[in-house]
Amino acid sequence: MPVSSSPSHLRLLPLAAALLILTPALSAQDAQPPVVAVDHIDLARYAGTWHEIARFPNKFQDKCVAETTATYELLDDGQIRVINQCRLADGTVDTAEGRAKLADKDGPTSKLKVRFAPRILSWLPSVWGDYWVLDITDDYSAVLVGEPKREYLWILARTAEVSDEVYDRLVATAAAQGFAVANLRRYP
Repeated sequence: MPVSSSPSHLRLLPLAAALLILTPALSAQDAQPPVVAVDHIDLARYAGTWHEIARFPNKFQDKCVAETTATYELLDDGQIRVINQCRLADGTVDTAEGRAKLADKDGPTSKLKVRFAPRILSWLPSVWGDYWVLDITDDYSAVLVGEPKREYLWILARTAEVSDEVYDRLVATAAAQGFAVANLRRYP
């Protein structure tokens, strides 16, 4: 019988240490309740142009410096045309066109899937990102948009500015849902 140079319980020590290190991270993530979208939005009222007021920094908007907008247009096939635009540092305007659809064909209308990949790739689930309306003012003048993993967050408004009261309300909603609002950046 071969003789081991270390007792079997010592060989398990690295595995046990790894589990102890990972357990707090996993339990902290699991401890947060799930992100909750509003019950319903009127997509016809939601359509139109929204100005970005604040967002979590993200790689696909890194070059945007000002005048970021998102325009939504309802299409006859039930999907939504999405046109995102922003001004770059050199003064040019960058435009990205995509499509949105209900995350679940039976609703709710507040949970959408959005893709900016070419249409030919739309059959791939990985090209569709979550777009959830987490809070919206009664008059549809400002909205909080996020997603279940809490990696992305936007505050949008119908005008390029929003009152501090409305902004604070939307930030408070995001904080209550477990978003790291310290990462939120307000843009001119």
